[in-house]
Amino acid sequence: MSSRVEKQPGPDHPIAIEPCADRIVAKVAGHTIADTHGALVLREASYPPVWYIPREDVDFSLLERSALSTYCPYKGDCSYYGIPAGGAEAKDAVWSYEAPYAAVEAIRGYIAFYPNRVEFLGKVES
Repeated sequence: MSSRVEKQPGPDHPIAIEPCADRIVAKVAGHTIADTHGALVLREASYPPVWYIPREDVDFSLLERSALSTYCPYKGDCSYYGIPAGGAEAKDAVWSYEAPYAAVEAIRGYIAFYPNRVEFLGKVES
């Protein structure tokens, strides 16, 4: 069993989480998977920003839990979901830190989408 060391965000690897005032929608195969005004934006180091969407604003009937799991030393264990309606391209398209580390506790109860695995993930006019 490997030992996991929790790392803290800092100057060499900053992580910032803030509310997003925009309406964010995710669609796959013509289905709206998520629609929210309550997203968070997570900015981590030099990675592109990620929208985290509240679970209550996601249609979980369109998702299927995946066997994939990964680990991030800054955020913790990560679980994945596929979107069957999207076919192979939407496999493991959604992720969630269900028990995130304290430094990113704000993303508990939220999920995120890989933007290249959904037809649309973005801001829309309300």
